[in-house]
Amino acid sequence: MKSAAAGDTSGRMPLHPELKQILACPKCHGDLEFHEERNEIHCLRCRLVYEIKDDIPVMLVEEARPLERGTA
Repeated sequence: MKSAAAGDTSGRMPLHPELKQILACPKCHGDLEFHEERNEIHCLRCRLVYEIKDDIPVMLVEEARPLERGTA
């Protein structure tokens, strides 16, 4: 599990470290990359992007969007 954000500059509350430890991709159950500065969580294995809305990760496969090439 990787975290791309050193600090959240958007004024939003960062995700709790314990939450990051237990979250997994709901499709493949794999590790996630956290890009809190973009309000996104990436699964590189599935090539999906999960949004963080109102400080809450939306971990629904049907709500995820494809991860564009070169965006990781």
